[in-house]
This record gives sequence, structure tokens and C-alpha cells, in this order.
Amino acid sequence: MAEHPATIPTPITDGTVTASRPVEPPSASALLDTCRDALLAERRRLSQDELEALAFLPDEMVGSLAALAHEVRLAYCGPEVEVEGILSAKTGGCPEDCNFCGQSSRFDTPVKATPFLRTAEVLSAAEETARLGASEFCIVLAMRGPDERTMRRLEELVPLVAKETGLNVNVSAGILNAEQAERLAAAGTHRYNHNIETARSFFPNVVTTHTWEERRETCRLVKQAGMELCSGVLIGMGESDAQRVELSCELAEIGPAEVPVNFLNPRPGTPFAEMALVEPWEAIRWIALFRLALPGAILRYAGGREVTLGELQAMGMTSGINALIVGNYLTTLGRSAEEDMEMLAELQMPVGAVGNVI
Repeated sequence: MAEHPATIPTPITDGTVTASRPVEPPSASALLDTCRDALLAERRRLSQDELEALAFLPDEMVGSLAALAHEVRLAYCGPEVEVEGILSAKTGGCPEDCNFCGQSSRFDTPVKATPFLRTAEVLSAAEETARLGASEFCIVLAMRGPDERTMRRLEELVPLVAKETGLNVNVSAGILNAEQAERLAAAGTHRYNHNIETARSFFPNVVTTHTWEERRETCRLVKQAGMELCSGVLIGMGESDAQRVELSCELAEIGPAEVPVNFLNPRPGTPFAEMALVEPWEAIRWIALFRLALPGAILRYAGGREVTLGELQAMGMTSGINALIVGNYLTTLGRSAEEDMEMLAELQMPVGAVGNVI
């Protein structure tokens, strides 16, 4: 946010942002005090205007913003960190055109389509996740939405993995209809992941083969069926700061139990391949802001954190994060699970399941 180092937006009636006005440090400190009182004393969510003001705090105040976010995380969620392993059980060949995704069949990327993994392979990955002390395991499929054959496999796998490993089993398989959501819930799916990714106003710049509203409807059906909803964000696709605030407010309305925070790690062959990485200090600012916008959510470190934050990953854990994906991601390498567990030990953060208190 170097282009606006010491300004906050002046909103107008249609919700867009016009000229900015300076924020001096005393005013910035007063803003943080007001937001602290709102979240910790009044136990109310911040307004969009308050979040926009926080988004334009001067860079020297980001440390204070992160400290407030950590305070809010502890007050709403406690000290535990939830650990999850994910498995790409069906990789590549997706017909959708998400411009950030190397698994789309529409782009010439190094990722090639592979069939659904065998049951033994899924179980082996889940058992490895359980040995880490994780509580969550997510089966991820690259597709627009599940067909009947896929539904039957998931109805077989979810209870089997849960029984054999004791893990909470989560699923990510694209857009659902009401019947599919109910069947996955009946099979014992703990959470269903369906990322909103970006603000409604920016979504057409990212995907054209389906709409933001279709994703929102799947989120609604997941909650209606009784599963917990996991719906995350992807920062750094060209969206404005105001659109990031818009996204945080849209998520607050949707009310997911869990929000994975991803940072764009540009994939070769995709339309976003040449985009720049989010700067580390900017990433810390937005981790903190999503925590303040979603005080009771499980806020999970997800894709892109290694290349974006580097040595500041531990700071992210004290800026509002209270969960993380360990090991590798869907088509990119993460750092080793042992490094993450060592980081948590050094921070004296206990590993355990985190209940949603939104």
C-alpha cells in the first residue's frame, strides 16, 4: 500500500472511493482504540467505513493493527491453532476458467489431468495427516461440481477416512445443488470448502464460466444442509483495497466457520502468470484486517504464504491467524510440516480443534 501510505478513503453514497484524506498518527491511534472497544468491549462487528479506515492506516501503524488483531483472535477464539492437511484427490482437467488456477483445462499449464486417486492412496495421505496431530483432512477435487459417480465415491470415502483416522473429513468439489449438499452432510462431511475468492464487484475479472452468485448459493446450501462452511479469499489478483474491504464484508454476511487466506502465487500458463507477489507488510495488514472483520472465524494460513511472507510467517500467526494448512497445496509445494509445527512450538501455540464462535 505504498501508494497510499497515510490516507483513508472518503466514501460517497454509491460505495466507491473518491479522494483520500491524511491520517496523522494520533488520529490513527484513536481509530485503533475505537475499533478495540467495538470488538472487545461492545462485542460488535466493525462497519465497512471502519474497515476502510483501517485499510488506509499508515504503514508504521501496521504493527499496532496486527497486535489488535491478535488480541481479538485470542478473545474470540482462544490460543489453539487448528492444523489441516489437504489432498488433491483429482487433479487438473477442470473446465472452469479461473484465471489464477493451473488446474484449468482452458490454459496451457504444466498441470495435467489425473483421475480420482484410489481409496488406499487417500487413506495413506489421511493417516500421514493424523500423525502430525492435525484434526482436519480435506479431499479436494478439481471440477465444476460433482457428477453422480463422484458423489458415490465421496459417500464411500468420507465415513471411511473418518473411521480409520479419527480426523474430521472435509470436502471441496465445486458447485453443489441442494441434494448433493444433503448427501455429503449425511455422509459425515464436517466442512465443505467453496472459496468466494474475491469481491462480487471484481469476480468477473477472475472467472467468466460461473458467477459469484453461484458460489454464494453453494455456500448457502452447505450451511442449510448442516455442514460447516469453509469459504476463503485469494489476495493479489489486481483487486483494489476497497474491493478487499468489500470482500471482508461479504464474507461477514455469508458467515463461514472457516476462512482460508490465500495469496496469489502466479502459476505458469495462466492469465495471471505475470502478476507480482503481494508485499509481505501488505500481507500482514490484510491478515489483520480479515481477522478484525471476522473476529470469530477460523482464519487459516493457506496457499502462497511461503513465497509472500517468507520470514514473516511467524508474525502472521500473531496477526490474527489461528489455523494453517501443513505440507503441500494442490499444485504447489509448501514448506515441510515439521517446520510449521516447530514454528507453533516456538510461539507456544497449542495445536487443537478450534470451535467457531461467530
